[in-house]
Amino acid sequence: MNLSHIRERLTNGFHPFAVELTNGRRFEVRHPDFLIVGKNIIAILGRNDVITKIDALHIVSITDLPQKNPPHNRSTK
Repeated sequence: MNLSHIRERLTNGFHPFAVELTNGRRFEVRHPDFLIVGKNIIAILGRNDVITKIDALHIVSITDLPQKNPPHNRSTK
């Protein structure tokens, strides 16, 4: 995959997304601070501060994650 698609997601109004790989693994990127984009690789900071380096050749797709709805403030009268 061309990493420019991922760079665009970081700069044009970030929305959470998932990166899907050739081996079926899937990594969620919920905040732009948890992703580093290099020349031919990306690095994702996951749970428990685990960093996963991914070669661009193994990225199959990028899919949007569902937006979390803000909690409704219900007032009782």
